[in-house]
Amino acid sequence: MPHLFAKPLKMGSVEHFLAEDHVRIDDLLQRTIGEQPTIDYDVYKEFRRGLLRHIAMEEKVLFPTIQRLRGGTPLPAVAKLRLDHGALGTLLMPTPTPIIVDSIRTILKAHNALEEGAEGVYGQCEQVPGVEMENLLRRLQAVPPVSVVAYSDSPTVFAAIRRVLTRAGYDSEGG
Repeated sequence: MPHLFAKPLKMGSVEHFLAEDHVRIDDLLQRTIGEQPTIDYDVYKEFRRGLLRHIAMEEKVLFPTIQRLRGGTPLPAVAKLRLDHGALGTLLMPTPTPIIVDSIRTILKAHNALEEGAEGVYGQCEQVPGVEMENLLRRLQAVPPVSVVAYSDSPTVFAAIRRVLTRAGYDSEGG
């Protein structure tokens, strides 16, 4: 699904780089399960790695850098984004099902809307005094692929999914 922005994105900006990664990840998720109720596990594997790397870019580089530049204060929406990251990471633990994929899609739709666009976190990050955009962009691009572990379908994982979805403000029924 194409993303619409309130303003054109500056090529080479952090916002452009991360929003384009959203498009790539969304495309992989769409290809994971199209009109049919079956999962393309090879595409999902690529989606899973891509989403985990994207989360790592934000959690290990973007959010800490901006918080440091703001004197230790994170941007207000970062707390919600971190809850979403926890929910997404937990949903990636079990073998994917159509319900899990749908839950991920629902979270990403709301999550990406908080990050993109004129009022989004990415645009806010670019406005923080002292941010060195080229250096930040290089550091984001340098985040290595994330190692993924085998799926776990244990009752403990599904209990954790219910807890993190509830904590992040999402309905955990069916997950």
